[in-house]
Amino acid sequence: MAVTTMGGAPARTTSDIEVIDDGGGDAYSRRVGERLRAIRKQKRLSLQEVEEASSLEFKASVLGAYERGERAISVPRLQRLAAFYELPVEQLLPAEGRRGAGTGVPDGGSLTIDLRRAQAVVGPEGELLKRYLTMIQVLRQDFNGRMLTIRASDLQALSCLFGVPAERVRSRMAELGLLLSA
Repeated sequence: MAVTTMGGAPARTTSDIEVIDDGGGDAYSRRVGERLRAIRKQKRLSLQEVEEASSLEFKASVLGAYERGERAISVPRLQRLAAFYELPVEQLLPAEGRRGAGTGVPDGGSLTIDLRRAQAVVGPEGELLKRYLTMIQVLRQDFNGRMLTIRASDLQALSCLFGVPAERVRSRMAELGLLLSA
């Protein structure tokens, strides 16, 4: 028995979900795939490294098919992949219509923070700092996980966070050992 959609288009079945071919799914699958590939590359992982690190949950061949848009990913698998990458699920989807702050170029007042060291900052100050840096990563869709450039416009918020004048933020970040470059 063939399964068809209301419009008469054939339904395709995968092991995770039933994917209905509505005629526009292939283009969207390609855009999702491009986003999945971009995130994986930002994380500096190969398909094989994802397969190994995920204990074979995300096989290289299947993840590659998702990234090429040849195969649609189910919502549960998308959630598990987001958890694997340690990202919100929505960051694995195309940005269509979302506004982000990732298009500007850092100016001379910027500084670069070592995100790994930032994770080690403890106490209320550390929790606020981690939350703020995560917000910046989400807005810019920058998930390399190693460093983050803080722009001059972000310094005022950090000034409030640390409870110091804006001109002292740079030295406070240096005291915490978070500065990679000035």
